[in-house]
Amino acid sequence: MKKIIRKVRDAVQVVLLAPVKLPGKVLGVLKYVALGLGILETVLEEDEGQESPPAGKEEGHEGAE
Repeated sequence: MKKIIRKVRDAVQVVLLAPVKLPGKVLGVLKYVALGLGILETVLEEDEGQESPPAGKEEGHEGAE
């Protein structure tokens, strides 16, 4: 999924940087798409860095008997 997001993001950036005349609304939509893809990619990277503790072994909780 990350690979697809990166490729779409790169394609959008190429279109935005290309010296072609596009209607203003198209450029506006492409800017929002690029922004959304950047946010989505950041969220996916942060999710990979966080690991949840295994079930039943939470931090700071000892078995109270």
